[in-house]
Amino acid sequence: MKIAIAGTGYVGLVSGACFAEMGLDITCVDIDQKRIDTLRQGIIPIYEPGLSELVRHNVEAGRLHFTTDLAGCLGQVEVVFTAVGTPSGPDGSADLSQVLEVARTFGRHITRYTLFVTKSTVPVGTAQKVRTTIAEELHKRGCAVPFDVAANPEFLKEGAAIKDFMSPDRVVVGTDSERAKALMTRLYRPFLINNFRVIFMDIPSAEMTKYAANAMLATRISFMNEIAALCEHVGADAEMVRKGIGSDTRIGSKFLYPGCGYGGSCFPKDVRALTHTAHEHGCTMEIIEAVNRVNERQKSIVFQKLHNALGKNLHGKCVALWGLAFKPETDDLREAPALVVIDLLLKAGAEVRVFDPIAMEGCRQRLGASHVHYAGSMYEAAEGADAIALITEWKVFRMPDWGRLLASMRGNVLVDGRNIYDKAEVTAAGFLYSAIGK
Repeated sequence: MKIAIAGTGYVGLVSGACFAEMGLDITCVDIDQKRIDTLRQGIIPIYEPGLSELVRHNVEAGRLHFTTDLAGCLGQVEVVFTAVGTPSGPDGSADLSQVLEVARTFGRHITRYTLFVTKSTVPVGTAQKVRTTIAEELHKRGCAVPFDVAANPEFLKEGAAIKDFMSPDRVVVGTDSERAKALMTRLYRPFLINNFRVIFMDIPSAEMTKYAANAMLATRISFMNEIAALCEHVGADAEMVRKGIGSDTRIGSKFLYPGCGYGGSCFPKDVRALTHTAHEHGCTMEIIEAVNRVNERQKSIVFQKLHNALGKNLHGKCVALWGLAFKPETDDLREAPALVVIDLLLKAGAEVRVFDPIAMEGCRQRLGASHVHYAGSMYEAAEGADAIALITEWKVFRMPDWGRLLASMRGNVLVDGRNIYDKAEVTAAGFLYSAIGK
């Protein structure tokens, strides 16, 4: 079975490598020639555990190919996935220009029945726009080549994407065609031999499911951060509260961790897109809009705690930030809380020293090298610092040598933006400790 995947970003590359691992013949397509050239050389443009090895193995096996020519492979494939970007516009809407351009190319060049599948995160109604775009191109050609459109949203967690793809909780497919349903069943059966967890539904419901899932997870995070803020005022411990409510099977413990806000490519963008879609249809998403407001406020909580601990005037103070990526096991800095903290510290006149195991180069490209010191280790970042702030809970930060740190620092403030440290241990070591919701 031959498949083309348009887009070699996070979703496209993971999907292509995993489909190839199951024995399919996959062609990944991108308009960026430089990106394609580097992929052909075995250089992966993103960090995802296990992805480099998976790509290299399947390229060597002849199952995974890279090209800039989508039109050239449309005569050989049965399915085309679009995994191109849908970035947020200024009003929160999803930019569908790349998706529709893939649809135009599809309509201009298919010669036999082919299934077009949207794997990009797209608002409700996109599949109909894709269908119309393809039909218009076929009409211009004077052709009546049969095709179908399906929606197959991705549910990949950065840092665990390969496991999620190879052994998914569920696969959601929206289709109105029995032929497309049979093709998607054939495609996903190898992943789910013992427990076929493909959920078929109508296309608008599949498109909505992706946004609803991310909005629910984002809501749990913002909810817990609001509870944590109140805990600090009333003397409660948000960690104890989290355990108390999370043990209720109706609630569960996942995504109930207080912290310094969520970031990444999905939650912020999808929450905004969902509210924009609601406004387009005359609806108000009061809870979802509040989720976004709470999260934007939460991104500054670490700065506020540093401000409280170091005094009103931060000019000349030196702060070490541990972690830059929005979560561990990724180099993704999109909407990362660390970037907000850095910006606030620099505006306050503080000196900022940073360390992240993976995301240093990405941060340097975003912020430049003139205002921030990029340390070679967590200990180097702390040298001469008045305070350390943990932003991303990488494993390397979990058990530091507190004595070594304190001896090298100018001050003794520690702000734990992810609540990973034991307060008694840290304060016994001589630190002035502050966490979220405690």
